[in-house]
Amino acid sequence: MLHVDVKKLGNIPDGGGWRYVGRRQGEKNRAATPDKPKNKHYDPLMGKAYVHTVIDDHSRVAYAEIHDDETAHTATAVLARAVKWFNARGVTVERVLSDNGGAYRSHLWRDTCAELGIRHKRTRPYRPQTNGKIERFHRTLADGWAYARCYTSETERRGELDGWLHYYNHHRPHRACSNQPPFSRLTNVSGQYSPRASGS
Repeated sequence: MLHVDVKKLGNIPDGGGWRYVGRRQGEKNRAATPDKPKNKHYDPLMGKAYVHTVIDDHSRVAYAEIHDDETAHTATAVLARAVKWFNARGVTVERVLSDNGGAYRSHLWRDTCAELGIRHKRTRPYRPQTNGKIERFHRTLADGWAYARCYTSETERRGELDGWLHYYNHHRPHRACSNQPPFSRLTNVSGQYSPRASGS
């Protein structure tokens, strides 16, 4: 079973965001970032990054993509790519659990799940703990990647996601996996285990 959700993050202005450079410098950086629409006070709108996240219930192996929206079209395309990615790693996807967001209630999502042969289940409304595994992953994602250091631009932060996901999946100890990385729970991955040498 896969858990899916979207983590929304404010985009980082060129020069760095206020969390690291302070409010005053953060505002200056925002004002200096080019090509951004303005609000009614002529302040630049930095927009949001929508991190579409997918994790395997058993192994906690994670897949994620960053987009500029959370529409049904984007969410279903992410799901199709995630299922293909997990299949290539020996995970057969049978079910998917999501919240009640608009993308996950759409006909496109329903039809895509049917095409992929996946049964879709939604959490109870206003009960995010029902999808607690992905909520916990989002905290780890925020601490380990999104706000882990001072990024000088949104492009720089987005460029670091794949490397952090590799670290999370292959190297970071996970308490739910007996302090082994999530990838250690995938037993059908080609080349994961080398045959023992004779006499060992």
